[in-house]
Amino acid sequence: MKRSGLYSRPPAKPPAQPASALAKPNPALTQAWRWLRQDARLLFFLGGLVLALGLMLARDALQTPAQVLTQRDIDAAVLHTLNTQNLPSRAAKAAQIIMPSVVRVRGFGPTAKDPKGEDKELGVGSGVVLSEEGVILTNLHVVQGSRKLMVTFSDDFESEAVVVAVQPHNDLAVIKALKLPDDLQPATLAGSGQLVPGDEVVAVGFPFGIGPSTSAGVVSGLNRAFESEGKVPMTGLIQFDAAANPGNSGGPLVNMAGEVVGVVTAILNPTSARTFIGIGFAATIESAGTAVGIPPF
Repeated sequence: MKRSGLYSRPPAKPPAQPASALAKPNPALTQAWRWLRQDARLLFFLGGLVLALGLMLARDALQTPAQVLTQRDIDAAVLHTLNTQNLPSRAAKAAQIIMPSVVRVRGFGPTAKDPKGEDKELGVGSGVVLSEEGVILTNLHVVQGSRKLMVTFSDDFESEAVVVAVQPHNDLAVIKALKLPDDLQPATLAGSGQLVPGDEVVAVGFPFGIGPSTSAGVVSGLNRAFESEGKVPMTGLIQFDAAANPGNSGGPLVNMAGEVVGVVTAILNPTSARTFIGIGFAATIESAGTAVGIPPF
């Protein structure tokens, strides 16, 4: 009888299993890995965004706080600008404002030597535009005796004009252009009640037909009286010392805001030279307003 062995044989090894059978992958991890591989560009973008934000925060933390400006700093900056920049004068600013509203006025008609001949230029004066409809204020002696009037605007546009009103005791006339340029700019008027001797004024016009020309001066006096060449006594005039000559008549006298305070009317020269020697007269804009029909200031 066969006896059993003292030691038993080791059990037989089970057959080898494939690796997939040893450890099954997690479906969720597999799906996440696939998502990360497919959206790697998004990860790079998010990382760059985080990096940029961090750099901005670091820069702001290292920046020096903004300096608070004091009045002394502002005064120093203004003084530096005044010392280093060529700024336009007050008179230049006033002239620039009124210049688009100044016109040249020419009168045509028969001469004394040839009363039946063709119309010839009798003289040149100035005027100032008061409305967008082409209403212009000038002196009566500029247009008196003319059968035809021509006005030239600041853009060289020319038009015939007609007289619509006169005020002989102030040597004023209101004329109206029959044709108008584009973008006609009327002047701004201001009362003379605020004027005092010494105030700066600017006169703009066409002296001897040259212009528009600008001269600057001050108010020399108020409520002056003067007798014109036609022996017409005028009162309530502004006396000024800005240079004016034949041809300036009818042009505006303006303050430093470019507002018309008067109409250049006459110059005083005891000689026959008819040139400026330092005294000019202007009708107040209040007087001119009554001629145009503007309520007094």
